[in-house]
Amino acid sequence: MNIDRVNSELKRQIALLIDNNEIRDPRLTGFVTVTGVNTAKDLGSATVYISVLNGDIKETLAALKHASGYVRNLLKDKVKMRNMPELRFAADNSIEYGIKMDKLIDEVMEKDKKQEI
Repeated sequence: MNIDRVNSELKRQIALLIDNNEIRDPRLTGFVTVTGVNTAKDLGSATVYISVLNGDIKETLAALKHASGYVRNLLKDKVKMRNMPELRFAADNSIEYGIKMDKLIDEVMEKDKKQEI
């Protein structure tokens, strides 16, 4: 199976598990989004990148790390692979970074407008 297809399918299935509340942990708060999956070439491990809006990223990561074995077990029935990779969850800060950069650009634009007047 192509590694890109593996990443795409794992991303889709993990997102569905989270969206369907199959992981019941009170630490999963806010809007959790699976932004990407990076599976090792040997298919032994996969890093799952998540973003959280209106929630605590540290608590969410702790909950997902705690549930990683359970998630992996659920995925075995949904994704047809000989060996399911070990799952590692990590924060994807690109959305927050993009918002921060947009604010900085807006501030610079405002300063330029004020200097023109």
